[in-house]
Amino acid sequence: MVTKQFRGSPEDADLTRADSLGREIFSDVANKWALLIIEALGEGTLRFSELRDGVEGISHKMLTQNLRMLERNGLVDRTVHPTVPPRVEYTLTEPGQALRVTIDGMCGWTRRFLGHIEASRRRFDG
Repeated sequence: MVTKQFRGSPEDADLTRADSLGREIFSDVANKWALLIIEALGEGTLRFSELRDGVEGISHKMLTQNLRMLERNGLVDRTVHPTVPPRVEYTLTEPGQALRVTIDGMCGWTRRFLGHIEASRRRFDG
């Protein structure tokens, strides 16, 4: 993957531009698994197996890929404890915690309008 370099220009953060770093970051974090992982980690530090159990339906591979992406983007810290076997823990960074506020809002929006959306889908599909 070729990563765009941030130069501090407004174009780098412009989500309307196909070549912006902002759009690349948005694309990384705006997927269902990343959002659910961030939501799960909002309660505190978790081990890999706890995350897998807490995010129902996610595969081992998908959890690994998303944790790496979140760590790469500075949203998750990965701590390896020197034990046998190694104990690995994940926690949200300050930017990850800030993003969780937005995700909490999206979760609240979903709960609030779920009935409306279901009714709309029935009308549309009918």
